[in-house]
Amino acid sequence: MDPVAASARTARVFDLGRQPYEPVWRAMQRFTDARTADTTDELWLVEHEPVFTLGQAGKPEHVLAPGDIPVLHVDRGGQVTYHGPGQIVLYPLLDLRRLGLGVRDYVHRIEQAVIDALGEWNIGGQRREGAPGVYVGEAKVAALGIRVRRGCSFHGLAFNIDMDLEPFHRINPCGYQGLQVVSVCDLGGPAGMQAAKAVLLEQVASQFGVVLQPQPGLPESL
Repeated sequence: MDPVAASARTARVFDLGRQPYEPVWRAMQRFTDARTADTTDELWLVEHEPVFTLGQAGKPEHVLAPGDIPVLHVDRGGQVTYHGPGQIVLYPLLDLRRLGLGVRDYVHRIEQAVIDALGEWNIGGQRREGAPGVYVGEAKVAALGIRVRRGCSFHGLAFNIDMDLEPFHRINPCGYQGLQVVSVCDLGGPAGMQAAKAVLLEQVASQFGVVLQPQPGLPESL
């Protein structure tokens, strides 16, 4: 039996609105460090102010010409990516041990949630071997960068919905020179962030077998 589907679990959902990157990153760390075996999982949705983030093993040479956009070296996996308005960033703060999931299966389920969301809009998304994320044709529409500490996940997914893609030309996205990047709205999907969030959350809930509990305000750790 699928370990995630074995019993319904809950996850508290917070929509943080538009936030600078670093305070949210630090809040994720605090939440993960403080959680216990009984802590309810949380899903955080946010649009970040413009920022480039470079993963733990990220190579500075992949940041070509950041200009006026700040660059932060952070504690997730992966190389460099861009966050900005019009992009859904989803931080699943999950106890993977409690869900019975390994890291590979966790990544697969996040990718599948994006692929299924795209399918709702008749857009064909797919994985690419050795390059985590979701692609439509040759272009990347969603990037993954995760961290697992004591069996619990933080960091997560960046899903391009309706954003200015110019800053991606200032980097080698995810460490790949010339990698094309695309937004959902350019593929015939919705430009509205709220509509896109609802579909993505529905697919994430399905993949992880959780019942979502929308919460008012901001998380306690932020």
